[in-house]
Amino acid sequence: MDLTAYGLHVPQVLHNPSPAVLYEEAIRFDPQAALVSSGALACTSGRKTGRSPADKRIVEHPESQDHIWWGPINIPLDEHTFLINRERAIDYLNTRARLYVVDGFAGWDPKYRLKVRVICERPYHALFMHNLLIRPSTEELIHFGEPDYVILNAGRFPANRYTSHMTSQTSVDLSFERREMVILGTEYAGEMKKGIFTVMNYLMPLKGVLSMHCAANEGPRGDVTLFFGLSGTGKTTLSADPQRRLIGDDEHCWTDEGIFNIEGGCYAKVIHLSPEHEPQIYRAIRFGTVLENVVFDPQTRQVDYADASITENTRAAYPIEFIDNAKIPCRGGHPSNILFLTYDAFGVLPPVARLTPEQAMYHFISGYTAKVAGTEVGVTEPQATFSACFGAAFLVWHPFKYAEMLAERIRRHGTQVWLVNTGLTGGPYGQGRRIPLAYTRALVDAIHNGTLAQVPTEVDERFGFAVPVRCPGVPEVLLQPRNTWESPEAYDEMANRLARLFAQNFEKYRAGCTQEVAAAGPCLARM
Repeated sequence: MDLTAYGLHVPQVLHNPSPAVLYEEAIRFDPQAALVSSGALACTSGRKTGRSPADKRIVEHPESQDHIWWGPINIPLDEHTFLINRERAIDYLNTRARLYVVDGFAGWDPKYRLKVRVICERPYHALFMHNLLIRPSTEELIHFGEPDYVILNAGRFPANRYTSHMTSQTSVDLSFERREMVILGTEYAGEMKKGIFTVMNYLMPLKGVLSMHCAANEGPRGDVTLFFGLSGTGKTTLSADPQRRLIGDDEHCWTDEGIFNIEGGCYAKVIHLSPEHEPQIYRAIRFGTVLENVVFDPQTRQVDYADASITENTRAAYPIEFIDNAKIPCRGGHPSNILFLTYDAFGVLPPVARLTPEQAMYHFISGYTAKVAGTEVGVTEPQATFSACFGAAFLVWHPFKYAEMLAERIRRHGTQVWLVNTGLTGGPYGQGRRIPLAYTRALVDAIHNGTLAQVPTEVDERFGFAVPVRCPGVPEVLLQPRNTWESPEAYDEMANRLARLFAQNFEKYRAGCTQEVAAAGPCLARM
């Protein structure tokens, strides 16, 4: 393939190689790659085992600058510096003996899909994007033409820390006008995936389409559910339901016709993965799957999914058709239910609560979950994490843009919204225990079959939402978290603390909200 248009003059270029070829390339040329017993390709991403949000930059340009929510999420970069980093990436890629080019689509709806080209040096990166993008047919590939966006992945080569606007040796730069993304100083494959999601988060609202960080599945009656939630809340696990067809596990758009998946694959966390608790994901790990940063026995090549010595953020990337009951093409109708998933490490929130449209907007803008004590250096107690729209790191427009679009669709289509806590009960971290997955699945099943919507509820005086008093398969005491604590007074103290954290976080959004949405949060006057 001729890459001279990008300034690349490399002796060997493999264009859309098959997974089998990429396996061969990885084993021959990548010392960080290995074949494991399941048939998956295991690779490590070097010193970066997660995204680097502080090093993400967007080119500030007159055509797009007024649409962008500038700040710590979207840090501006001038075009001159972007071109310096691009030149650095091109120069490095030109020193390689071979490069890999993957052409694919983002978006299952042909009306809105993007043509994406990835240029990289590691076979694992090529296989990762082969899995995560929608794979063109032979005919589509012949007529692919010029891509809409190009990723230049030179992640093994560092950024120059003395270049203007650089804060480390890592830089992930995006230009909407040049339609290019440049990666330096990080080999973590998720940067490419989330870079394309960022592009869609910019382009789709311009077309009146809501882009969303959520999973989606469809029931036997064609009823669609969306699962919003930050990492570790159960978004991928709960959406992989053997009784329902998976539309996608992470990124979707909502149009006037319904929803569509942006991706052609899944990127599931596999820490503590087991065939008993997550059978669909476990079975998807086979030939063609990329396992990232897992630990395995050097002799048997059996993966130890409980081993977090490299990172807690171990991952599997596989085509969506590896899920037994995936819906292909990955499109569905308008959602009947929306679930906001949170891992509440304070042990305060109920396992499920029903939200009014105003409460839905409050909790969507809040995007709450909690870090668990002990998982990060210096974290000795639960810490609240708020991420607007359950994906602030990938937003381009102001959160209100997405929130208003979601609210309009909820009202238009009569969608029911639920807050689901997959975190702790009976006390905070160190005292309480995680709500059993079997109970969470029973609650989700009751939402899907309509049972929970018919159950009487009690209004939580502090948080204002409606808590169902019973659910088949779930102990009634679990539904009222105050009753699960040994000391009700200790629960009240912790609940008041969390309510204040919600209020403090929402202050930065209050000025742009309606009075009804601002009033839908915790009632501090009753504390």
